[in-house]
Amino acid sequence: MDNLIIGVSAVSDPATLLSVLFGTVVGVLIGALPGLSATMAVALLLPFTAALDPIPAIVMLAALYCGASYGGSITAILINSPGTPAATATGLDGYPMAQRGEAGRALGIATVASTIGGILSLFVLIFAAPMLAELAFDFGPPEYFGLALFGLSMLSSISGASMIKNLIGGLCGLLIATVGADFTTGVERFTFGNYYLIDGIGFIPVMIGLFSVSELFVQSGNSMKERILVASQAVKLPSMDDIRASWKTILRGSGIGTVIGVLPAEGGTVGSLIAYSQERRLSKHPEKFGTGIIQGIAAPESANNAATGGAMVPTLALGIPGSSTTAVLIGALLLQGIRPGPAMFTQQPTLIYSIFAAMLIANILFFGLGLIGAKVFARITLIPTGYLWTSVFIFSVVGAYSLNQSMADVWIMLCFGGVGYLLRQIGFSAAPIIMGVVLGEIVENSLKQSLLIFDNNWLNFFSRPIFDGFFLLTLIGISLPLFGRLLRFVRT
Repeated sequence: MDNLIIGVSAVSDPATLLSVLFGTVVGVLIGALPGLSATMAVALLLPFTAALDPIPAIVMLAALYCGASYGGSITAILINSPGTPAATATGLDGYPMAQRGEAGRALGIATVASTIGGILSLFVLIFAAPMLAELAFDFGPPEYFGLALFGLSMLSSISGASMIKNLIGGLCGLLIATVGADFTTGVERFTFGNYYLIDGIGFIPVMIGLFSVSELFVQSGNSMKERILVASQAVKLPSMDDIRASWKTILRGSGIGTVIGVLPAEGGTVGSLIAYSQERRLSKHPEKFGTGIIQGIAAPESANNAATGGAMVPTLALGIPGSSTTAVLIGALLLQGIRPGPAMFTQQPTLIYSIFAAMLIANILFFGLGLIGAKVFARITLIPTGYLWTSVFIFSVVGAYSLNQSMADVWIMLCFGGVGYLLRQIGFSAAPIIMGVVLGEIVENSLKQSLLIFDNNWLNFFSRPIFDGFFLLTLIGISLPLFGRLLRFVRT
């Protein structure tokens, strides 16, 4: 509790508080824009945080993450065009309510459910992350290798693509992480004589290319798509009848979102869909889902915002991304010279608890912003796509170039933008590739260090109980989807 008070004090500094406010507002705005996701927003702003001190930089990105998770519900409800993938389920009942003239009521339910889900998950983060980090102090290189393997096994469920495609994407990310000179032997790998690649392929250009530039190519094909705004009204706080009808739904959705978020997977999207499906299954009137009922909004909104706090648990405590957005946040920490993991809780306690405090403040802020300005935020959907995506491209180029002042990074960004676009056309997702890049260094370094400890006898890995536990979880994570498919095949 003392550390949390210190974190709140650090965030209360005017400059840091302004960073939190800026991150929240930008997050809500970007979340409300169809096609722009929290991951893309963090990736675009990441290079510009390099000049900031660690606390203002990281809390701004964390607040942006929270704000964008809520912002996607605005356009999902008003124009049936989810601003973020996690808001897809929200539109199933939100848009029918808006068509009936109940847009204000729908936005009010979404705002309250999002705030409650986000705050409840933060309490889990505050208590669970330090406990997990304390356990992780017993980790050596073999345990970190087992943990990284477990993280890679979760690639099978990190996106909507098939398990095989996700695993292939993760392996491609690992291959990208090996480019450059080996840090122990100095041997150059996959540089092809190009001295720009001796230090490896930059994480930020790859990330901006795969997320932002590839999305630009995708959206360019939808530039002529017409959006029709329904009549919107000021956001209304839920009535007592609405609260009585939805409070259990909000609690269940918050629990589901937090649990799903803790797993190294795409917590917000998966959590919201599972919460919506579970609520429909438990309902006495499942046939009403999809026609415009408040439970169909409360369940996915509480879940996708609860997933933000849940996803930060493995990110901060173990250095394993809980989602594609937290994978980018790890990049922000590395950019500041900070290695996420258990050591952060002893070496950087003020930063850790500043992140907790900033996310709590962000949830309170977007509650106020949602009640006051959701109707205004909805107007940004009228921005011509030509202006919008031209701006995204400019920010992408500036962001890729600014870190090292190198045009090579811009060319890398453009190449990976084209690669990302082609991969998306054949059903691959960018998220597994990014997680592969993030985990690649951990896998390689911990494996080399472990083999030195074990005198190159890999069987000694299985003499470590914690490694055995992670190895078992890895096998389960890979085999469960296969068993599920086999069971469905047998039933058919």
